[in-house]
Amino acid sequence: MSYSINLEGRVALITGASSGLGAQFARTLAQAGACVVLAGRRIERLKDLRAEIEGGGGDAHVVHLDVTDVASIRAAVAHAETEVGTLDILINNSGVSTTQRLTDVTENDYDFVMDTNARGAFFVAQEVGKRMLARARGAAPGTFIGGRIVNIASMAGLRVLSQIGVYAMSKAAVIHMTRAMALEWGKFGINVNAICPGYIDTEINHHHWDTEQGRKLVELLPRKRVGQPQDLDTALLMLCANESHFINGAVIQADDGFGV
Repeated sequence: MSYSINLEGRVALITGASSGLGAQFARTLAQAGACVVLAGRRIERLKDLRAEIEGGGGDAHVVHLDVTDVASIRAAVAHAETEVGTLDILINNSGVSTTQRLTDVTENDYDFVMDTNARGAFFVAQEVGKRMLARARGAAPGTFIGGRIVNIASMAGLRVLSQIGVYAMSKAAVIHMTRAMALEWGKFGINVNAICPGYIDTEINHHHWDTEQGRKLVELLPRKRVGQPQDLDTALLMLCANESHFINGAVIQADDGFGV
């Protein structure tokens, strides 16, 4: 028996789509048939990704979004819905990190991480969630209008690691946020889940794995390997599928067993 996930007719907003996991998420959802809205600050990179997706037969659009600015969030979501219609899927992916011991964290360091990873993720989900809730409440009797929100957390939100303590704290907040939203919004057909990636090889950290410190880290991993962005495709598609109505409030570890 074969099984495929078809997202034709669905509109997905992906934050932090200009590179790394966000770009991969956008490609994957477009290949599954979704219209993807690429959101972020690096517009030229988003335009390049749009051209790539459209060159492969997909449907992609670009909006400027700074998740640390609530006005920017509201404008971006409104722009997206004006251009392509109501949002069915949100991939809440924007994230930043610093590497330092907790005693070295400054106010600016703390705000840099928390403003994007926790505060930004919350207000993006809130803005999209409000619109999904309004549609659900205004739907005709017997009509099912739901939504899918996938928050990208981290295995660091489940297992604290040295020198990324503030990042781990921010992602732990995203995990609890996911459960709170799932509890409040699930009855309206809006499913909110989280993916906790482990170590993934992206353009940001690619050079690190060839350093002495990087090689030592790989040796600590259960199967002594880092993941690739496409290793998250199956979990992403499952959580976005129309058929995933029974999965709500889940926190999925996609870390090759590192958090066990």
